[in-house]
Amino acid sequence: MRRGRSVVLGALAGLAAALCVACTPATPAQDERGEADELDLERMIRQKRYAPYEPAEMFDDGAVMRRPPEGTVPNDRVTGDPGLTRGVAGGAYVDRIPVPVTLELIRYGQGRYEIFCGACHGIAGDGESEVARNMTQRRPPSLVDARVQAFPPGRIYQVIVEGYGLMRSYEPNIPLRERWAIVAYVKALGRSRAAALDALPPPLRERALKELP
Repeated sequence: MRRGRSVVLGALAGLAAALCVACTPATPAQDERGEADELDLERMIRQKRYAPYEPAEMFDDGAVMRRPPEGTVPNDRVTGDPGLTRGVAGGAYVDRIPVPVTLELIRYGQGRYEIFCGACHGIAGDGESEVARNMTQRRPPSLVDARVQAFPPGRIYQVIVEGYGLMRSYEPNIPLRERWAIVAYVKALGRSRAAALDALPPPLRERALKELP
């Protein structure tokens, strides 16, 4: 009986000792200089590393910057019919907008255009804006210019996706359907500039005659 009690007490004492060890504060790790690194916020800056575009002997081509594997795309890119997603099919820009063009789509495109494009290209699409007037290197072009209007819809779409010149890509900001809505509105802007008064429906012709100088 006494022996059994001793065994139980011994087990409890061992458990208590283990718990004390577990609760003992850990000693901060030390670096090669023997100094505690608990608050060493510069360690990642000091570590050995390559800077972008540096040569690297560990790779066969000697470059530290690695190309993504062939065929990879950003994980947020919409894939599918390239005519719809990239504006290009069979190695050429699509010459028709690949979504149903309705008055609702054009009006929606107008709102998206005024948010994302109007600040530089002007609300009227003529390249006249406060931003454009203060750009000294190269001003945004007029989107109602005949040369721009001659672009197929796929070309205008691709500029939105990939950017052009000083203009950055808006792919991360404008979803696929909104891009085509903007393309439809840009095309509508061009047609509105080229329309003859006599070709307008009577109510619009009367309104135009009142508002034109």
